[in-house]
Amino acid sequence: MKGLVWHGPEEMSVEEMQEPVAEAGTVVIRTGAAGICGSEVEGYLGKMGNRIPPLVMGHEFAGTVVSVGEDVDGGWEGRRVTVNPLLSCGECRMCRSGLKNLCVNRTMIGIHHPGGFAEYVQVPESAIHGIPDDLDISAAALAEPLANGVHAVRLGISCLPAEHAVVIGGGTIGLMVLQSALVSGISDVSVVELHEKRREQAKGLGAHAVFGTGEEAGEAIRETTDGLGADLVLDAVGAGATRQLAVDLVKPGGMAVLVGLQGNETTLGFHGVVRGQITLQGSYAYTPEDFEQALAWISSGQAGIGEIPAALPLERGPDAFARLVEGPQEQVKVFLAGTEE
Repeated sequence: MKGLVWHGPEEMSVEEMQEPVAEAGTVVIRTGAAGICGSEVEGYLGKMGNRIPPLVMGHEFAGTVVSVGEDVDGGWEGRRVTVNPLLSCGECRMCRSGLKNLCVNRTMIGIHHPGGFAEYVQVPESAIHGIPDDLDISAAALAEPLANGVHAVRLGISCLPAEHAVVIGGGTIGLMVLQSALVSGISDVSVVELHEKRREQAKGLGAHAVFGTGEEAGEAIRETTDGLGADLVLDAVGAGATRQLAVDLVKPGGMAVLVGLQGNETTLGFHGVVRGQITLQGSYAYTPEDFEQALAWISSGQAGIGEIPAALPLERGPDAFARLVEGPQEQVKVFLAGTEE
C-alpha cells in the first residue's frame, strides 16, 4: 500500500509500505478521507516534539472497515466509520474520574501509531464509530476537530452561563468552536480573524459578527456589553498575541479558554488577570462523550464547514503540506484520500 511518510522538518514523501493486518481487538480501515490538522503542519516543520519521524500522520480520518481481528464484532466489516484517535487506558485515576482526554497513558493515532495518511490503517475496535450511509466521508472526518470545539465550549459554560462569546481564529478549530458555541445556545458569538475569506466563512456558518483585528473587536464588544467585555473568550490560535487578546477581551469574572497550541512561550500581564478575577482555562482534546456529541451534530447537519472540498490523492500530500506552511489558505480544510470511497 501507499503511505505519506514524514521524515523530518519539511521532508515528506509517498512510499510503498506493508499493509496492516487486523490483530486481536483491532480492525483495518480503508481510508476514505483524512484532514490535515494545523498541529500536523507544525509537526511537519519539526515544531511538535511529540511527533518522531519516520511517521505516517493523520488523526482526522474516516473510511470503511475492510477486515476485523479476533474478538471483534464481525458486523463492522464493510461498514463506514469515523475514528476517535485519542486512545486512553480506561484504568488510571484520570480515566476513572471521567477525564479520559488527560489519561496518563494516552496515545494518539497519527502520533504514536500510524495514522490516516495511508491507504489502510489499523485501529482498535474501541476507536471506531459507525456513520450514516448518506454522510459524506470527508464530513465524517470532521468529527475529530469538532470534538475539540465541543470540549472547549463545555468547559467555558460549565461554571457560568455565557451570553457574549468571542472566538479568536477562523481556521478549522476556530470554526468548530464557533459552531459548538452556537449550537450550545450562546446567543451572541463573534469571531476575530485576520484572513478575509475565513471571516466570510465564519459569517456564513453563523457568527453574529466578525472582526479583522483585536482592537476592532474590543471596541465593538465593549459597546454591546456596557464596557465590560465578553463573558467567554476562546482562543483557537494559541500564539502569544492571541492569548493576550483573550485576556484583554474578557470581562471581569469571565473566562478565557485556551485551545490553540501555535506557540509555547507566552507573557501575560497578570495584574489584570488577578484584579479582574479572570479564569484561564486550558482545553485539551475531548472526552469520548464530546466526540459522540460532535459526530451527532455532524450527522444531523448542525455543524460542518459548509461546502466540502474534494479530497486530494496521497501523491499530492507533500505539496499540500508545503502550501499550508506558507500561511492561511482560502480553503479552510484540506483532505487527503487514501483510496476512493
